[in-house]
Amino acid sequence: MKAPSHEHEKVGLCLGGGGLTGVMYEVGVLAAVEDAIEDFRAADFDLFVGVGSSAPVACALAGGVSALRIYRALLDPADDFFPLSRAHLLQIDSPELRRMAKSALAASRRMLGSVASRHVRTDLWGEIDRFYDSMPAGLCSLEPFEKLLRQLWKRRGIPERFADLEGRVLLVANDLDRGEPTIFGVGHEEDVPVTRAVVAACASPGLYAPVRVGERDVVASAPSEARHVELAVAEGCTTVLLINALVPVHAERRSSVPTGHGPGDRVRDKGLLWVLNQHERIATEAILHSVVARLRAEGKVDVHLVEPDRRDALMFMRPSMDFATRRLILKEGYTAARRLLADPESTLRRAIEARRKARGAS
Repeated sequence: MKAPSHEHEKVGLCLGGGGLTGVMYEVGVLAAVEDAIEDFRAADFDLFVGVGSSAPVACALAGGVSALRIYRALLDPADDFFPLSRAHLLQIDSPELRRMAKSALAASRRMLGSVASRHVRTDLWGEIDRFYDSMPAGLCSLEPFEKLLRQLWKRRGIPERFADLEGRVLLVANDLDRGEPTIFGVGHEEDVPVTRAVVAACASPGLYAPVRVGERDVVASAPSEARHVELAVAEGCTTVLLINALVPVHAERRSSVPTGHGPGDRVRDKGLLWVLNQHERIATEAILHSVVARLRAEGKVDVHLVEPDRRDALMFMRPSMDFATRRLILKEGYTAARRLLADPESTLRRAIEARRKARGAS
């Protein structure tokens, strides 16, 4: 494939999320980019596209925050640059629980009325089906996280309007009732406050209740949908740095899987949540690699995919709030990017340097 010319380069950054561990890997990669290329800041990318948990990172970078600054803050547990705690992410959604209780009570009344009015054997499973609709739409609320972001935005001088951000950022999410994607950012849904759009893009179905944006319910877009990559290309990017932390874990060594009850041999030893996580990783890798291969074959865009080795991905199975795990993942991302940029003739390096020079001349 002939690489696109770098003379009129538009360089996009696509962040694929992946929870807290995915964010740490992305920050490590971007810190290495800033470190490797003189006078380049992550804010100098022409376009930021964020999915899921990467939404706050994309907006912070577009707001002028240095990736190296975030990297140092995550490496130092005493640094209060971004004082994130479990309480900001795992607060039970009380209104949703009240809705569930009210719905379950109504279903119970209907079931009892149905049983009392019948003179034949009751269809037990049919009656239990009534309670499916009483399950919560999500377990946790992102309101504490949104409040933390608003405080951080104010303290760091990051604008709440997409049009006022230093860089252009687009966040990919899904409209729950319409069953279609929704894009937050200039040229799309740009009147929504940035922090509100961020939490909407972070609302992973199941764990978080849908976020109300105007008259709509919004949930996160899955990285496996690959919409962030397609969007960057549709927006005219000729070079794309795509960071994907969601590679399948390869547990090839016995007793290599860390669990709360000791080392395990297989992914299933981590339980249901990691079985689901591994399933998502398999789907994400398959779809992203297919999309990247197609884009490269078309020759219209130069895509650089950075992701961990499957064997190294075992580090993602460790507790995300653990300091040792944090350091390990940050440094893995940093090392991966430095390897990619080590060659002075790297097309990604040349594109970024060309962009830096163009910014400096403007």
